[in-house]
Amino acid sequence: MKSIDEDIKNGSFQRVYLLYGEESYLKRQYKQKLKNALAPSGDTLNAAYYEGKNCNIGEMIDLAETLPFLAEYRLILVENSGCFKSSCEELAEYMKHIAETTVFVFEEEDVDKRSKMYKAVKNAGRAVEFARQKDALLVPWILGRLKRENKKITQSVMQLFLEKTGNDMENIDRELEKLFCYTLGKEVISAEDVEAVCTVQTTGRIFEMVSCIAEGKRKQALELYYDLLALKEPPMRILFLIARQFQILLQVKELGRQGYDHKFIASKAGIPEFTVRRNLSQSGRFTTEQLKNAVLNCVKIEESVKTGNLNDRMAVELLIVGNTI
Repeated sequence: MKSIDEDIKNGSFQRVYLLYGEESYLKRQYKQKLKNALAPSGDTLNAAYYEGKNCNIGEMIDLAETLPFLAEYRLILVENSGCFKSSCEELAEYMKHIAETTVFVFEEEDVDKRSKMYKAVKNAGRAVEFARQKDALLVPWILGRLKRENKKITQSVMQLFLEKTGNDMENIDRELEKLFCYTLGKEVISAEDVEAVCTVQTTGRIFEMVSCIAEGKRKQALELYYDLLALKEPPMRILFLIARQFQILLQVKELGRQGYDHKFIASKAGIPEFTVRRNLSQSGRFTTEQLKNAVLNCVKIEESVKTGNLNDRMAVELLIVGNTI
């Protein structure tokens, strides 16, 4: 990201940029930064946009070879082309010979780093991955947003907010806007405000579901499951997230037993640091053997669904209400 900022600041651009990764908010922000720098608002003659897997590669290359009109650069924006997951030899070859006056910007959800396009782009320009941000970066960003709105928040309320939103910046942005509207006229955002308007994400509901299972509250766990189904979450994705949560708890429990600090546990378990405390607390409700059995049972349930022995929706219900954990 710093490399793109430097390019924009110096006015010295690469021939091609690839923006990829899970953090769509940052991808969108940097795509807009490049667009603003290369094709100022209103310049429709020198900026072209392609989207989807059916992009006309030949047309794209012909356009790239066309000189910009009364401008320094011609910008070609390409979104979710699929070229970084499949064979795209013609475009990959062209990446070696991009016209000096053309800049490509690719925004992709997923890439295969073994693909010809990825290697070609990396050699010709910049391939920048936008991963989920850690809480050490998220908190200052959120505080900056709050400061611009003349709002304040305590550390405990900030943690509650992040527990509800997760670390997806796009979702955090939406939830902040809701909070700002809800707290018009108030300077300090309270826990009650967060509880009133912030929506718990899927991973948050999974955490609550596992807590209910640990406490023997099978009815509440089922209600959370039905809520997720109502939100169009596929049963097999819910099963995957339940299994993932038990794997996290198993890893967190073992690392905590060995005396590691929260920062190390977060790094090893692949979770935000602000969630370590609550995961340690939740893992304490299970024995190590119970957690191992829970992970194994999730695998068995998945196998039963894939072999046709169980309906996917019913399989997850059995996992929740049965005596399998």
